[in-house]
Amino acid sequence: MRHVDFLPGMNMRKWLGRRSFWLRLSLGLALVLVASGYGLYTWLLADLPPVSAVEQRLVRPTTQILDRHGRVLYEVIDPAAGKQISLDLSTLPRACIQATLATEDSRFYLHPGVDPLAILRAVWQNLRGREVISGGSTLTQQLARNLLMEPAERYQQSLRRKIREAWLAWQLERRYTKDELLALYLNQTYYGNFAFGIEAAAQIFFAKPAAQLSQAECALLAGLVQYPSGYNPLQHPDAAKERQLTVLRLMWEAGYLTDDQVQEIAAQPLRYRSRLFDIRAPHFVMYVQDILAQRLGPDRLRDGGLRVYTTLDLDLQRQAEASIRYRLDLLNCRIPGLCDERTDPNRRVDNAAAVVLDGQTGQILAMVGSPDYFDPRIQGNVNAALSLRQPGSAIKPLTYAAALDPAWSARLGLQPLTPASILADLPTTFYVRDEQGGNVPYQPLNYDRQFHGPVSVRTALANSYNVPAVKVLQRIGVPSLEQIAAQAGISTFTNEYGLALTLGGGEVKLLELTAAYGIFLDGHRRDPQAILAIEEVVDGVSRPLPGFQAPEATLGPQVIQPDTAYLITHILADPVARIPAFGEGSVLELPFPAAVKTGTTTDWRDNWTIGYSTRRIVGVWVGNADNTPMLDISGVDGAGPIWHDLMLAAHPTPPQDFPRPETITQVTICAPSGLLPSRDCPRTRQEIFIRGTEPTQVDNQFQRISVDLATGLRAGPDTPPERVAERVYWLLPPEYWDWMQRQGIPIPPPATVAQDSAPGRDQLVDASTNASPLVLSAPTSHTGYAIHPGVPRERQRIQVAGHVADGRPWAELRLMMDGIPVAEARQAAQLSAWWPLEPGPHHFWLEGRMAEDGPVVRSEQALVVVDDLTHAQPLTVSRQP
Repeated sequence: MRHVDFLPGMNMRKWLGRRSFWLRLSLGLALVLVASGYGLYTWLLADLPPVSAVEQRLVRPTTQILDRHGRVLYEVIDPAAGKQISLDLSTLPRACIQATLATEDSRFYLHPGVDPLAILRAVWQNLRGREVISGGSTLTQQLARNLLMEPAERYQQSLRRKIREAWLAWQLERRYTKDELLALYLNQTYYGNFAFGIEAAAQIFFAKPAAQLSQAECALLAGLVQYPSGYNPLQHPDAAKERQLTVLRLMWEAGYLTDDQVQEIAAQPLRYRSRLFDIRAPHFVMYVQDILAQRLGPDRLRDGGLRVYTTLDLDLQRQAEASIRYRLDLLNCRIPGLCDERTDPNRRVDNAAAVVLDGQTGQILAMVGSPDYFDPRIQGNVNAALSLRQPGSAIKPLTYAAALDPAWSARLGLQPLTPASILADLPTTFYVRDEQGGNVPYQPLNYDRQFHGPVSVRTALANSYNVPAVKVLQRIGVPSLEQIAAQAGISTFTNEYGLALTLGGGEVKLLELTAAYGIFLDGHRRDPQAILAIEEVVDGVSRPLPGFQAPEATLGPQVIQPDTAYLITHILADPVARIPAFGEGSVLELPFPAAVKTGTTTDWRDNWTIGYSTRRIVGVWVGNADNTPMLDISGVDGAGPIWHDLMLAAHPTPPQDFPRPETITQVTICAPSGLLPSRDCPRTRQEIFIRGTEPTQVDNQFQRISVDLATGLRAGPDTPPERVAERVYWLLPPEYWDWMQRQGIPIPPPATVAQDSAPGRDQLVDASTNASPLVLSAPTSHTGYAIHPGVPRERQRIQVAGHVADGRPWAELRLMMDGIPVAEARQAAQLSAWWPLEPGPHHFWLEGRMAEDGPVVRSEQALVVVDDLTHAQPLTVSRQP
C-alpha cells in the first residue's frame, strides 16, 4: 500500500484559513471606516444648507411696519441677513475696499476660502497688541457663518463649527468670483446702529452715500466690524478713533498707504451724524414689535416677509411730535422772541409723552414716548407713554364714577351720590399708610391752599378739590377704586396705597389711563389696539398671515352705566364749573364739546391732561424721565397746551356733542344745598340726575331769623319791635362755622345777650361769650401749616382776615399776631393781609374800637402751628387740579 502524506494539504488549508481571516478583518475594518466616515460626514456636513441658499436669504423681503395708510414706519431688519442696499464695487471708493481687506482679510485674493497664514498672523498680532486687532476668519468664512449658519451655531467656539464654516467657505469660493464675494460682504456686514452694509453705514454715521466717503471715514467704518457696539462712534468716539488708527496702520502694513498718508488721514476730522437709523414713530414701532414678538415669536418676526398694517396715523403722529417739541421749548424759554429769560424762567422740564386714541375702537392713532428718541441726555429711548408715573388728580374721575354709579353703590349698600350732592371741603385729618406700613395723620390741601366749605360733587370734581375726593374714597372704600380702575384697564395698582390713591398715590401708564377714560363715553372699556392686519409676502404676492387674526376693535366689558358715564362727562366738559380753579378761557376750552381733567403730583414731578370728545381720547404727560422736579409747572401749564394742540389736530371737523341717555333728567336746584329751591334760596341752577336720584326735599338750610339790630343777636320776646329785623341765614352744621367766619358769612346769632362794658372804661370784651362783634375769619384755630422746600418761599403764605359782624365800620381795626400788628385800618368794617409763614406756634386775633374813645374789643384767638420741613413728605398726593 502506498503511503499518502496529508501534511501539505493541511498547511494549505491553514494558509487559506489565515488568508480568509485577514480578508474578513480588512473588509470589516473597511466597513467600519466607511460607516465612521459617513457618520462623521453626517455629523459635520450633512445638515448644512447648500450655498445656493445665499440667494434665497438675500432676496427675501424684509418685514415692514406700516401706518394705517400704508406708509412705511420701519423695516424690521434681520441681523443675520441685513437690509440689502446692494452696491457694485466700482461705485465704492478704493480706500473702503483697501481698509476692509487690510483689516479683515489681506490675502483675500490668494486663498481658496480658508487661509492658514491669516490665522497665524492674527494670533501673532493679537498677542503682540494685547487686543483683537484682526480676526483669523477670512471674508468668505464670515459670509458663510453669517448667511448660511443658524444663529445658535454662529457663535459656538468649537472645532465642529470651524470645520463646517471652512467647508461652506470653500463651497462659496467655488460658486462665486472673488469680486462677487467681496461685494456681498460689503453689502451685508453689520456696522452697528442697525446699519447693515456699507451704504447703510455711510448714511447712518456720516449722512452721505458710500461713494462719497473719505479715506478717514472708510478707515473708521472698516474698524467697526470687529466690535460694532464697543467702537460705536456716536457713543464711544474715543474708542472709534483709536480703532481707526489701528486700521490705518494695517493699511500701511499692507502697502496701501505711505507714512505721510497715514498721518494726513489720521488728522482729518470726523463729523458724525446724530440720527441713528431711519424710523418714524420709534416708540410706537418698538411697542408694535413687542406685540408681534409675543404673538408670533421673535424668529417669525426676524424671518421677514411680513407687512404689518398698524393703527397709527403718521400725519397726526408728526403733529404730536411737533407740538411736544414746541411746547417744551416754550416752557424752557428756548424760542427767541417768544419769552424773556429775565421774566420767564427755565422750567427745567425735558420730557413729555402723548397718546391719541380712537374713542370708539381704542385704536392708537398717535404715540409719542419722548421729544427725541435718540437723545440720551433725556433718556429719549424710554417710552414715557408706557412708563409708570403718578397721576395726581387725573385719577379722581374714577373715584367719583364709582360713587355716582347706582350699581356700584348698591353693591356697597350705599345711595349713589349725584352731581348736586354736597361734600365738605374743610380742614380734615385722615390717617393714611406711610412707607413703613404705619398709619400717620395727613391733612390734604388744595392748590390754592384754601378750603371752600360746602361744595357740590360737580364743583369738587371740576376744580379738583382734594378733601372732597378723599372723603368720597373713604365713603366707597379703597378696594372700589382699585376694582373700577382694573376693570377700566389700569393694571398697575398692585400695592396698598390707602386713601392717597385718589390723590395720585399709585402709579399708572399714560396709555392705560388714557384708555381708561374711554369708559366715560358709554361705560365700556376701550382696549388699546395697535395692529389692523398682518400680511405675508410669498413670491411677490401678499396674503393674510396664516394662523394670525388681528384682534377685532370691539368695545370691552361694561364698567359703569352709560348714564353714570354721562354724568362724569358732563362735569368734566363744564367750563363754568371749573372757573374757580382754572379761570375763563384756559387751554382746556375748545371750539367743540370736550371733557378734560388735569393732574399734578407733589413737588411738580409729573403733570397730566387727559380729555376726550365723542371721537378721540387724548392723554398727555409732562415731566422728566429721571423724576427730577420741574419748576412750578402744573397740569394746565405743562400738559394742557399740548393736549389743546392735539385735540385740535385730531378733529379736522368738529365732533358732535355727547349724546344724553334717556335716563338723564334735569332739575332746578338750590345751588348751595343741592336741594329743591325754597323761597329763601339765594341762588338756583340747573343740574342733571339719573332718573330716580333727583332731590325730593325742599331746601331748609336758608331760614329767616329775627335779629335785634342793637345787639346783632336773636330778638327775644322783650325786644322792642322797632329794633327787630328779619334776616336770612345759612344754617350749616358747626363744623362749617370757622369756614363761614373766614368767608364773612354771618353765623346765625345766639339767643343770649352779653353784658356791656362800663361806660368810658377801656374794657376788653370776652369773645367766648359769643358777644364780640369782631370775627377773625382766617386763619382757623388749631390749624397746622408746613414750609415746603419745593415751593418758593414767597408763595408760602396764609391769609389773615377779620370783619365786624354787623358790617358797620369801626373807628379802628388791627389784625394781630403774637401781639404784633399785621395790618391796621381806620373807619373800616373788614381787614385782611397776607402773612408769610414763619416756623413755630403763633396766636392771631382781630381787635379794634367802635369809637375813638371806646373800649378795645378783641375777637377770639386762633392758634396756628407752622412746621419747617427739611425733606419731602413720604406720601405722594395731588398738588394741583
